[in-house]
This record gives sequence, C-alpha cells and structure tokens, in this order.
Amino acid sequence: MSKHVVRFVPENISVTVDKGTTVLRAASLAGIEIKSTCGGKGSCGRCAIKVVDGQVRYEKGNRSKKLKDQGLDLACQTFVEGDVVVEVPRDSRLDKHQVLLENENRGKVLAEKELDLLQEYEFKPLCRKVQLTLEPPTLTENASDLTRLQAELRQTTQCKELIVGLPVLQKLAQTLRQEDWKVTATLACMNGITEIINVEPGHIANSGYGLAVDIGTTTVVVYVVDLATGETVDKRGTYNKQAKYGDDVISRMIYAGEENGLQELQDAVIATINELTDQLLEKNGIKPADVMVAVTAGNTTMAHLLLGLPPKYIRLEPYIPTATELPPVKARELGIHINPEAWVLSFPAVASYVGGDIVAGVLATQMARSEEMTLFIDIGTNGEIVLGNKEFLISCACSAGPAFEGGGITFGMRAMTGAIERINIDPNTFDVQLKTIGDSKPIGICGSGLIDCLAKLHRVGLIDRTGQFFRDRETPRLRKTDDGWEFVLAWADESDIDQDIVITEADIKNLLRSKGAVFAGIQSLLKSMQMDVNMIEKIIIAGGFGNYLNVDDAVQIGLLPDVERDKYEFLGNTSVKGARMALLSQDAFRESIELGHKMTYLELSAGTTFMDEFVSATFIPHTDLTLFPSVKDEVEQGKAG
Repeated sequence: MSKHVVRFVPENISVTVDKGTTVLRAASLAGIEIKSTCGGKGSCGRCAIKVVDGQVRYEKGNRSKKLKDQGLDLACQTFVEGDVVVEVPRDSRLDKHQVLLENENRGKVLAEKELDLLQEYEFKPLCRKVQLTLEPPTLTENASDLTRLQAELRQTTQCKELIVGLPVLQKLAQTLRQEDWKVTATLACMNGITEIINVEPGHIANSGYGLAVDIGTTTVVVYVVDLATGETVDKRGTYNKQAKYGDDVISRMIYAGEENGLQELQDAVIATINELTDQLLEKNGIKPADVMVAVTAGNTTMAHLLLGLPPKYIRLEPYIPTATELPPVKARELGIHINPEAWVLSFPAVASYVGGDIVAGVLATQMARSEEMTLFIDIGTNGEIVLGNKEFLISCACSAGPAFEGGGITFGMRAMTGAIERINIDPNTFDVQLKTIGDSKPIGICGSGLIDCLAKLHRVGLIDRTGQFFRDRETPRLRKTDDGWEFVLAWADESDIDQDIVITEADIKNLLRSKGAVFAGIQSLLKSMQMDVNMIEKIIIAGGFGNYLNVDDAVQIGLLPDVERDKYEFLGNTSVKGARMALLSQDAFRESIELGHKMTYLELSAGTTFMDEFVSATFIPHTDLTLFPSVKDEVEQGKAG
C-alpha cells in the first residue's frame, strides 16, 4: 500500500500514513488531538479541518452548511489519497486544560463541603516502610536471606503471610549486605496479604508516597499523598486523552472493538495518568521509585480500558462486565511511571454502568453508615444515582450523554477558561449578559452555563416547555438558519473565536433529553422503593459538574428534585476522595469491597418505568407540575413561557 505525508499547520508537524487513512487518524499519530464526540463516525460534526493542499477523498458525514461555506471538512470523513497539507482550526482542537479542583462560592452555587475523610477509619495506609536491623548469618545461624528478612518482619509488624516478587528477590542478597544488614522494607498490605515490594539498603527516612486517581470519562485527576502523614502533597487534573476516540463510554466501547482500538484506548488513559504524575512528582521533588502504591476509581468501562479488558459485552444485553472486582496489578505491567513493583488497585464496581467511582463516592460520603435517607447524584456523561442509608443502598445509571460536559452542543465545552458559566437575559429587550470562567472573552459554554441558559430562555419567554423557540420574539439574536433556529449568546466581536456563539434549538432538545434522563433515573429509584421525594433527607451532588451548578436553575428546568435547598450538599470529586481514603486506610479499602457487594443495581432498561418517566421529564420542568411546586405557579401563569 502506498504511503503519503500529511503535514499539519501551523505546527508544521508531518506524519507518514497509508493511503486511505483518515485525517483524524493522521492527526492522532501526529499528536494533534481533534474533537470527535462520536468517535470518528461522522455524526457529531465536531472534527472540522481545512485541506489546504493535496489529494483527499471525502465521505458523507454530518457536515453543516456553515462548515461547507467556510470550506471545512470533517477529519473523520476525509481520506488521504496523496501528500496533504491540513489546517486544524482552534474550534476543532481538544485543548489541554487544567481541571478546576477548587470551588468558590458563587451566590446560589453550592459551596464544596469539606470532608473529614478518615474520621471513621484507622490511619493504616495500604503501603508503609519499615526500618530493620537484621542479625547477620553465621555458620550455625545459616537461614536464607529471605527467611531471615521474613522472620524479622513478622516479629516487627505482626504480619503473618509475607510474599515477595522475583525483582525484589533478585537484588535481596546484595541489598542486605550493602549497609551491614540495615535495610528499609516497603510493605504493601491488602486483605490480610502483605507483599514485600521493595528492600533498600540502610534506614531510609522518607516515608513513601501513593497516588489516588480518578479516571473519569472526560477528565483524569491525580492526588499525590504522603503515606506517613496522610497529607495530600499536590493534585492536578486534565482531560482524558481517550476523548479523541469519542466523548462517551459507548463510543469508546465501539472503538475498542476495532483493530488495535483497545490498545490505543489503554495507552491513551495511561498516557494521561503518566503526564499528570510526571508533572506532580517533578514539581514536588519526588522520585518515581518512592511512589509505592496507586488506587484508581473509575466507571466500569474506564476500569476495563485501564487494564486492557474488552468492554464489548458491557454495552450488549444483558450488559455483563468481565469483572466487577479487579485484581491488583503491578505498575510495570501497565507502564505507569512510579515504582515498577508498586501495586495499582482498582475500586470494585457494582455493575456494568455503576462503577468504582460511585463506590468510592459512597465511601467518601459515609452514606452507608448514616441514618439519613440520602440521594447521591454524580452527573457526567452518565448520570449515576444511589439512594439509601445504613439499611439499604440501591443504584442505577442513566445515559445522560455528554451534553452537560459540552459534548454534542454546538459551542459546548468543558469547564475551563473562557467557558460561559452564567447568563442573564433581559426579559424586555432579550439582551444578554455573560459571566465566563476566568472572566475572559467567551469561547463556548460549559454544562452549568447550559443549565443556566436553558432556565433563563424559559424564564423570559424565549422557549416553550418543549424547548422550541417562540418564533415571533422581536430580537436580532433569534434567527433562522439553514440548520434551524438559534439564539445568539455572544456576537463575534464579543467572543474570542471571531464568530457568533449561539445555542440552537437542536442543542436545547439535546439538553432536555439529558436532564430528562437524570430526573427519570431519580424517579425510577424512588418508585422502586415506593418512596416519595420528600422522604429524602439529604441530596449530595458529586463531581466537577457541581462546581458551578446553580440549584435553583437546575430545579427550574427539571434536572433536580424540587425540595428544600438546604437538603443539597456539594462534595466535589468524591471519586478521588474515596480513592484517597482507601489509600490511607486498609479498613476503608475493605469496606469499599463490601459496599460493592451491598449495593443493589436497578437495570433501567428492564420494564417500562424508566421510559415512561423519561418521556414526562423531557418537558420544562416536567409534565407533572406537582413535582415542582416552587416553579408551578410561574409556569401556569405563563411567566416562563
């Protein structure tokens, strides 16, 4: 097969590919990451590129008239036929960004509640260092080096079952003698088994470190934790590099079934973890060899992709994962840039669509130890929900889609600098005032901004309860295009992308489906337990999405239950917080396994309850206004459309 060179500008990066390779694939090989919500299927229209020169072949895809008028094509539907020069517009790039790890209180936005993460558990990290001074062997005391080491460790630590791997054993003899039988052993402990994962000559003062890792569909967050003090040394997050293969888990499952797809997805998430880990360790002067354990929490699909397990049957009825309890693996087996012998542990999942991130969240919230009836909601590309207390826990997952994280929305984006997070619309003139993250010029709109926008459009009478624009409103911001009706949020000269930022009627319908799925999941759980929403004593919002969530707006559009606002709490990224708890307490990790067994999973595709609830929830706020008493009068009087 003939080879051709694809050159990307303005970087002037070139890559050689086979004839017939898509430009999207060529960009990936060149290290240029392009948005592809649909995973390269040609349906999302996000991977717009401009062929500056050269021979290509086009396939049919969802290319809007606007893209055609701008001379842009879809990278996933453009095939290389000769040497090519390609320009990738800024809008199409999957820009690197820092995940927002801290929350500021913004009026009605929930402030993140601090958690005393180890109040219920003994501080007993999964990994620790032990200083030893061994008696040297003699002609009469001639036990083997390993026997001598194990005997001293049993006496010092009370650990009965001690195992050791070949890499440690291979260097043991020299290590014991190097500092006159003074050594420091690093022990990893889990479920009654202790492994000697490192032996160093001399008495080492440094304590050793661990990683707590949240592997989200959209973002990955890493904490570096001091295992001696429990202190979080530093933390950082960024987007999951798997995003270039699709915004949601279904797209990635499908891609995993393609040739080399599973390996590419595994490589992408490990590269993301390594990038964050390398940055954190270098910044804080920590050697990779001193990081002796990592605990990861992610949804079931993310956990499968991390370990290279095929996720195919998760998406096919009856939706069965390869495993819900995953074995510990060595860092060297995955290629993670810490001590090669370090354990990498994964939180257990409940089922195909309720994973270790939710188990970690339940652990962090302590809802399984509480008398209070609690509703735990983690809204991302999936909406995962848990209802219960110390008596029972029932969970479900609904496919909210990537809309709340900017996917599938014309100008949608993640919560980063330049994202519109707040909107005010004048009810008389329909003029718009915007608030962006970082107070910079807008480049798009993030999930919380979309909720705010939907609520405000409805409140001022620009859209009806089905999400359709009222065509007769007199404002230049409301206009009809070849692709349908849209409302201008920011004019081109106000934006930082030199084009109007709009929300379309199709975007609004997409949002209504997403919010409807989440609320239908909540209602389905309540009905399965024959409970009323007013029986809930606490509602916990988890995940980065809650950083900027305005509860009043979320209630007005019918995303969240209409209950007293003081019942709501925002706990931030409970997935990584749960992973940190497990890292610092063997008891907490054991409890996470018990939680995975304890939680009942409600399969929403079985029966008709969820679909009935979903149809009713795709209106603003709902077809049954009695569920939303705080907005019922406003809707009925026509003040909001």
